[in-house]
Amino acid sequence: MSGAKPSPPPADGPRLLSGGNPQIPKGDGDAPVQAYIAAMPGWKSDVGHHLDDLIVRAVPDVVKAVRWNQPMYGVDGQGYFVSFRCFTRYLKVTFFHGARLDPLPPVTFKDPDARALHIHEDDEPDDQQLIAWFEQAASIPGWTP
Repeated sequence: MSGAKPSPPPADGPRLLSGGNPQIPKGDGDAPVQAYIAAMPGWKSDVGHHLDDLIVRAVPDVVKAVRWNQPMYGVDGQGYFVSFRCFTRYLKVTFFHGARLDPLPPVTFKDPDARALHIHEDDEPDDQQLIAWFEQAASIPGWTP
């Protein structure tokens, strides 16, 4: 994660995969994350910008990257703590060690340590709760691919 140069966004625009998830090449830094967010379809792009802003507010030194066609947020030297990706009817915010957060994010995984939040078009997520989760998640050693 550390020392990587930011990757530029693709010149010809990304293809949307199943569920409307943008296909963005693997890259480090803010540029590929912003390319992903800009390519998110419809209302999801606005939510993506909002989540990105909240994460940066909660964790000012956050490290950003795109891996597996999703933006990843981490702490240098500790790994990634959260990501999000598009599905047909919602945006999934995944906390890699979400089972350690208080209160628990509502969506479970096969991996008992991961938890998530689904954000639908008409939802109004609780920004203060999201910030608290981002702060807590960033303080836990994260996931390293």
